[in-house]
Amino acid sequence: MCTWKKILKVVAIIAAIAAAAAAVYLVIKKIKEKKELAQAGDVESFVSCSCLDDEPIIVEDQPAE
Repeated sequence: MCTWKKILKVVAIIAAIAAAAAAVYLVIKKIKEKKELAQAGDVESFVSCSCLDDEPIIVEDQPAE
């Protein structure tokens, strides 16, 4: 019965190390993404509406007769 406790402790330690490594990886990935966005600037932070430039704008002030 003592060997099962040792095996479970080893498995728990390995799981804890894997979880810590995953957390560190996600934090580093998030930091890299923020740095890349900061380097790119505000160039890609908006969406252009140039697709509507080709369509004529019709304004009807008076009702059609």
